[in-house]
Formats: sequence, structure tokens, C-alpha cells
Amino acid sequence: MMFYKETHFQDAPIIGKVASDWDIVKLGDVLLLLRNGLTIRQSKEGNGYPVTRIETISEEYIDPNKVGYIQDLSESEINEYRLQNGDILFSHINSLDHIGKTAIYEGKPELLIHGMNLLLLRPDKEKIHPKFLLYLLRLYRVRNIFRAISKKAVNQASINQTELGRIKILLPPLEEQRVIAGVLGVVDSVIAKTDEVIAKTERLKRGLMQILLTRGIGHKEFKETEIGKIPKTWDVLRLEDVTKQFISGGTPSTKNPKYWNGDIPWIRSVHLTRYYVDETSIEQFITKEGLENSASNIVPKGNVIIATRVGVGKSAVNLIDVAINQDLTGLIIDKSKIDPFFLVWYLLSPKILSILESFTRGTTIKGIAQNHIKNLLIPLPPIDEQRRIAEILSAVDRKLEFERYEKARLERIKRGLMDLLLTGKVRVKVE
Repeated sequence: MMFYKETHFQDAPIIGKVASDWDIVKLGDVLLLLRNGLTIRQSKEGNGYPVTRIETISEEYIDPNKVGYIQDLSESEINEYRLQNGDILFSHINSLDHIGKTAIYEGKPELLIHGMNLLLLRPDKEKIHPKFLLYLLRLYRVRNIFRAISKKAVNQASINQTELGRIKILLPPLEEQRVIAGVLGVVDSVIAKTDEVIAKTERLKRGLMQILLTRGIGHKEFKETEIGKIPKTWDVLRLEDVTKQFISGGTPSTKNPKYWNGDIPWIRSVHLTRYYVDETSIEQFITKEGLENSASNIVPKGNVIIATRVGVGKSAVNLIDVAINQDLTGLIIDKSKIDPFFLVWYLLSPKILSILESFTRGTTIKGIAQNHIKNLLIPLPPIDEQRRIAEILSAVDRKLEFERYEKARLERIKRGLMDLLLTGKVRVKVE
């Protein structure tokens, strides 16, 4: 397979500069069918014939776990509305962020009925390759073309199917379409494999958290406690017993420029995205005057920060000194008793996140009273074991972060390839 750079272009409606020898046609001209689905009452119970819903393609593939079910369909209705291989489902009624989502049917599940609120686009395979059309529609969505032609209402947008049929699309020779779709399909398959690795690593992480934070490493004797069964050599303490000081936060006045653009990193709950605070993500810095004239306080590095309002339960170790806002509480811990990373992993465990959520109170902004945090019961292994547990969980998280970064990199490559290949700026030599 050879690629080469195109040098001759034409201006196409909506999409801009494209290869000069490509045709520009109406979408409806390359479809055998463009219509809405069967309007009949659906059930979420698993009885009857599976039928598509908006949620079925929410991740831009057909998810058999997110279908509805209908009963008592006639044979003629089944034949008329069952999906055929290569059919494309198009979300034409949705929130603005999701309008124009697409998915292609490739025979799984074996029987799937086309339901309401998704348009069906059945490509004429003698004119257009189904997957080429799928990728082209996705390029249009990335470029916000479907947003532009949609009618906006409160919390919802819609695209008229007649107007969609009139939209102009690009039409390379059929064999070139096939090759382009194949190239993009290879990238998609690599992304799918990365997704599988991410899912497996997430399951491993959840399993290890459950085992290591309750059973530890290599223990054979256990005891029943108020937090459940734990190793016999572990203790149970309140969080207050291992914390020297609880630090509250605040926000300097945004109206006074003297309080901002200083050299003190200032963070909010949005910065607690991992088990540690990533200093490269900090974008706001306050001055010493801003710190002194607000409720914000500095949490010295190597301690624990927990979200007690917005993003309740998010926790992280700060690797540098940081000032915190009012949604956060800093825990200056006794490091002779507890390792900060072990504490963070325990606070991030599903059981503790659920407990913290149950403590929240409030109407507009929910929060946790500091007493609930202080009285939270925690297991306390020997300090060396704490560090070993924390390192195992941190290593798995680093693996997970690497795979997520790799997926993001592949998706950037795919977007770049889509822009080049689907407009003909880079051509694929067809033998």
C-alpha cells in the first residue's frame, strides 16, 4: 500500500478543500434507505425481539446490553425493520453533545429491530462502502457539521431526515473508499485492543484493592472487627488518630489582581484526578498576600488532600506544597503511623467512597462535616506492609494511566488520518 500527497483540490460545500477528482453528491443519493424506526412500545426486560434505543449506540458501537425489547411483531414487520449487514444507525434526536453519533451493524446480535429515535442509513454498496460512509459521518461530527444543521431546543437537538439526506458528501472511487476504510479500521482495531487492556487492568486494580486493603500480604490469621475481617496483626483506628492537623481551604478574591499570578500553587477538586496531585495540571497560582487574605491554607508536601464538597471522596497525595480551595481538606498525617499513599488508596476504595457519599448533606452543594472525616475508621497494617500495598496499587495505576495515554495517542492519530484520508489530502494508491 502506498500513500501520496494530493496536489489538486476543489472547494466542497461544508467540508472545504478536497481532492479535485472526487465527486460531491447528496447523502440521499448513495442510500437505499433513510428513515426512522418502528414506533412501538418497548420494554427493558429481556423478553421479545431486541430493538435499538438511543442508548444502544451511545459509545458509537452497537451494544447488545443496551437494547430494548418488543413483543408480538408480525413477520412482515420483522422483515421490514430488522437491520441488515452494513446498516448505519444515526442519532438525530439527542443532546447537542451527542447529536450525530453513529454505529454500524455487522451482524451482531443476529436479529436486531430498528427502533424509534435513531435514523437508519442503508448504503447502496454499488456506490459507497458502508465503513467509508461511517468514517465520513464521524469526520463531519468531529467538525461540528451536525451541530450546525441541527435544530436546538431545551436540553435537546434534532436533525430533520430530509435535511440530512440533502447534505453534501465526498465520493471517491469505490475501491479507494474500501482501502481508506481498511486503513482506518486497522487503527480502530488497535484502539479496541487497548480498550480491552484498560478494562482488564481496571478489573485487576479493583480486585487488588479489595484483597490488599482487607487481607493484606501473606496473612493466615484474621480477626473480626467493626470494619470487617482483617489480619490479626492489624489495628483499627479513627482517621483522627493518625492525623496531626485538619486544614481547611478557601479562594482568594478574584476581584483583586494582587492575590493572583503569584508563585503558590492553588488547587481545586478537579486536580485530584489520580492518587497523587499532578503538579503539571495546576494552572492557578496565588500570592502570599492572596493566601493571607483568604481562608486558603498551604498543605505541606507528602500529605493527603480529600474533597469534602465538590467531588466528594476524591483523594490524593500532594507531591509539592499546595494551597487548597474550600472544597478540599488537607490531612497532615503522622507518617510514623501511616503511609500517605496507603491512606489514599484506602480512601479511594469503593466501600469508603460509598460511606463518604452517605455522609454528604446539603441542597445546592453537598458536603461532608469534618467530624465524619475525623471519625472514619481505617485499618492500620505495620508501616512496611502499608508501603508495599501502596506500591503494588500504584504500579497497577501507572500501567492503567499508560494504557489510557496510549489510547488517547491512537485516537489523535486516527483523527489526523481521518482528516487527511477522507478529504483526499493524502491519497492511497489503488493498484
